[in-house]
Amino acid sequence: MAMIDSVLPMLFYIFGIILFIVMTILGIRTIQVLDRTERVIDNIEEKVNTLNGFFNVINKATNSIDLISSKVVGSVIGLIEKIFKRKKEDDFYE
Repeated sequence: MAMIDSVLPMLFYIFGIILFIVMTILGIRTIQVLDRTERVIDNIEEKVNTLNGFFNVINKATNSIDLISSKVVGSVIGLIEKIFKRKKEDDFYE
């Protein structure tokens, strides 16, 4: 029994030291992985930000095309309404 009282705490200390060393190594590796991922994310963000100007140009072009097409369609619809309105009025007075 006396041998267990002296050996058991020593085993706990040894396993504790081993666990501390392993956790320290894992912590350092985790920090390194996070630094690498942060660099990759920053690189991706930089590349995406360079495309913002291109997307703004495309957005302005589509907005202007939409405005022009809306005006053309509106004028065509107005012309068609005038044509049919005149025919209905002509038929009404006859």
